[in-house]
Amino acid sequence: MKNRLLSVALAFGLTLSSALALAQPAPAASAAEPSIAASPAASAPVAAAAAMTAAAPAAAASAAAPAPIPNKGDTAWMIVATALVILMTIPGLALFYGGLVRSKNMLSVLMQVFVVTSMIYVLWVIYGYTLAFSGGSGITSPFIGGFDKLFLKGLTPDSVAATFSKGVVIPELIYVCFQATFAAITCALIVGSFAERAKFSAVLLFCALWFTFSYLPVAHMVWYWDGPDGITDAASLDKVTAAGGWLWAKGALDFAGGTVVHINAAMAGIVGAFVIGKRVGYGKESMAPHSLTLTMVGAALLWVGWFGFNAGSNLEANGSAALAFINTLVATAAATLAWIGGEALHKGKASMLGGASGAVAGLVAITPACGFVGPMGAIVIGLLAGLVCLWGVNGLKRMLGADDSLDVFGVHGVGGILGSLLTGVFASPSLGGTGVYDYVANKVTPDYSITGQVWIQFQGVITTVVWSGVVAFIAYKLVDLVLGLRVSEESEREGLDITSHGETAYGR
Repeated sequence: MKNRLLSVALAFGLTLSSALALAQPAPAASAAEPSIAASPAASAPVAAAAAMTAAAPAAAASAAAPAPIPNKGDTAWMIVATALVILMTIPGLALFYGGLVRSKNMLSVLMQVFVVTSMIYVLWVIYGYTLAFSGGSGITSPFIGGFDKLFLKGLTPDSVAATFSKGVVIPELIYVCFQATFAAITCALIVGSFAERAKFSAVLLFCALWFTFSYLPVAHMVWYWDGPDGITDAASLDKVTAAGGWLWAKGALDFAGGTVVHINAAMAGIVGAFVIGKRVGYGKESMAPHSLTLTMVGAALLWVGWFGFNAGSNLEANGSAALAFINTLVATAAATLAWIGGEALHKGKASMLGGASGAVAGLVAITPACGFVGPMGAIVIGLLAGLVCLWGVNGLKRMLGADDSLDVFGVHGVGGILGSLLTGVFASPSLGGTGVYDYVANKVTPDYSITGQVWIQFQGVITTVVWSGVVAFIAYKLVDLVLGLRVSEESEREGLDITSHGETAYGR
């Protein structure tokens, strides 16, 4: 009996050992490899390599070593993260915006967000992905990609994209989908600045133009590089740097889209608010949100989806994703408290609208920093975002004099700028940040200059502000010439639900 039990135990042990061996990650992914958020890079160019949510497709492995194989855990996480970002846009952003407009324009906002999202998904796979995340040629390469993957040419289920750890890859098709959701929500954000007065056809044409000439170049400049596997010494680092995006090569840190998404969209929005003009009756008639209940639901969905947005930008399911996750959690909570606290001190009451707006402000501000700062730094960023964005939608908005209907610039522009600059501060190891990772030495660099990194961050902010603003102005003017930008005064007074779409949100 005893011998039989020993035989069974031995057989069970061998079976369990075999199963565990099969469950291990692909051999190319070393367990000792430092994670991206624990370590962005040593020199300015490599610092950006650790920062970018967008990694270029992995280079072919040398003949001497087997090609990296995607880990099922990383792949599953990226599928979930992509679905979460879709949740942010539809229904999250759509309901958040829809509750903020008057009831007669509810469906028009839902329609704009829904259809803009659909259009960008299609444009992304046709030409957007290749222009943002493939290598360019000649003098254009730092600013825009090439046409090697037009119509996703050459991509198969076996194609892989690099992450931020050497020897670790994910399926390129899920990477394509993940980045498509970023492009779509960025364009959809712009809708809030000119809500309740723009022609539906004009919105679509503008978004197509702006996506092509602003989103794609900025995404390429900030996020494109060849991945870490080709970096082994100073010479190979120089080669990777020369092939990377312009701001990436400078060392700009943007983990999940402070410049590419929020500042980019906010500039397009505020330019649109000026070019299209104010709503009929603005400043004279009540334009209060028609359903703060829906706005709160939308804000909650945004918060949930944002975990995919930020933690998913790590591209791997590891401790660095967990860092981005907790930072997204606490920064948002801190911003909510700061906004309603400031509101209570100023107006005597805290509002649900303030709570929802504060949450979004915190989400925006932590986006570029989430993988680089510690939780205490994230709380500080959130507290500052709540207060500064509260000023952005009140004091700054009055100073600018534009009818930014849903405060896209006051929250996404101001919050994005604040978060991008503070990333350079709180990424410092002396303040609890991750520092900068050196892919040549394969360790965190001992030197980190807050002043130097903030200057690089400032260059990224200014570049995005100017690029997006100029492209947006030209695109609005072109659309106005071709289609006209806004509806008639009569249509605006009746409401865009009926006049543009022939239906109502709540019945007649």
